[in-house]
Amino acid sequence: MTTNPVLEVRSLAVELGGRPALHDIDLTVRTGELVGLIGPNGAGKTTLLRAVLGLLAPRGGSVRLQGQPAERARGTIGYVPQRHEFAWDFPLSVEKAVLTGRTHTIGWLRRPGRDDRAAVGEALERVDMTDLRHRPIGELSGGQRQRVLVARALALRPQLLLLDEPFTGLDVPTQELLTALFGELRQEDKALLMTTHDLPAAADMASRLCLLNRTVIADGPPKTLRDPSVWLRAFGVARSEQLLTSLGVAR
Repeated sequence: MTTNPVLEVRSLAVELGGRPALHDIDLTVRTGELVGLIGPNGAGKTTLLRAVLGLLAPRGGSVRLQGQPAERARGTIGYVPQRHEFAWDFPLSVEKAVLTGRTHTIGWLRRPGRDDRAAVGEALERVDMTDLRHRPIGELSGGQRQRVLVARALALRPQLLLLDEPFTGLDVPTQELLTALFGELRQEDKALLMTTHDLPAAADMASRLCLLNRTVIADGPPKTLRDPSVWLRAFGVARSEQLLTSLGVAR
């Protein structure tokens, strides 16, 4: 099967508060791939997602989307932030919250059209939230809120989906629904880049893992990343039996 680059990051460097946060980042995500972005707290995982989104200006390097400079194609990116970053106390229904994912497409001063509402309906159906479309978002459970955020990203009909810790604190049914959904999106030739702290799950569902600690430590299919020293270097520790046991790598 032929795959094409959707996201290409080359020699990316980012500073936060005048201090280096990322350097020499090279990463490609292709159609049909789910790449797990793995690293400890403070490694720069969310920073990398925000740089791809254009929310942070890089100090150097480049980001290209579907062969174009990123600033020309960012409307093709769906973004699922961590749940605490969304204003759940805002008086919106589920449907209207999902519709906000199409703001870039609709424009600030225009009303949504038939295609916008169709995209929202499709997205709600994919996360099994159609029956709750009129419910205020403040009344939702944690799992339902995560489904809303995923639907909000899918409403854009993106080619690239950025997922920031999408499985944290979820109930089992929502975990299973999202795992199946992400697999379907891969079959539809979407590209997915996902940060996560659930290492065994990432190794099980990702086509590739990118180990990050301010720069790329290793990148490859999970079965090729069996050297424990690579994981220890990525997590900045001399030894961690718990880490290595959870991954099932040789010690």
